[in-house]
Amino acid sequence: MKTLTTATLALTLLLGSSTIGLALAEPAKAPAAKAEKKELKDIVDTAVAAGNFTTLAKALQAADLVTTLKGKGPFTVFAPTDQAFAKLPAGTLDALLKDIPKLKGILTYHVVAGKVTASKVAKLKTAKTVNGAAISIDTKDGVKINGATVTTADVEASNGVIHIIDTVILPPEKGAAK
Repeated sequence: MKTLTTATLALTLLLGSSTIGLALAEPAKAPAAKAEKKELKDIVDTAVAAGNFTTLAKALQAADLVTTLKGKGPFTVFAPTDQAFAKLPAGTLDALLKDIPKLKGILTYHVVAGKVTASKVAKLKTAKTVNGAAISIDTKDGVKINGATVTTADVEASNGVIHIIDTVILPPEKGAAK
């Protein structure tokens, strides 16, 4: 009986100290997990990872803008979703993919130099795009960029910020009256 009690006591101490050891080990892991801050991806990789910008990614590649938007920045991109591109009239996207200068003009019309977060966008009436033309900003009923609704704002990227819009915005035609 004495042997069984001693064995039970030894097992209890062993298991008890293992549990205490595990309990003490857990707090040591927690700070390490906090130290492993998730590193942000650049604008292009963030959009690709989201999964609903395949058309935008394809267009950026065709227009040779991927390297630029993976660059240092910062950039603000008003990014149309695949559904936004689907709203374009039939054949428009295919035609744009063959007219690279026009495609590049449209895509750069969705980009503003610098990091313009939603709180800054809300204070603006217009913003000059990388294309050179200005976009109009309306904050009366949500946030609209040239009539396109911002559905999600402030998607952080390592080289700027993305604001998701529901419509492809088109720059004014060159020579058109303003």
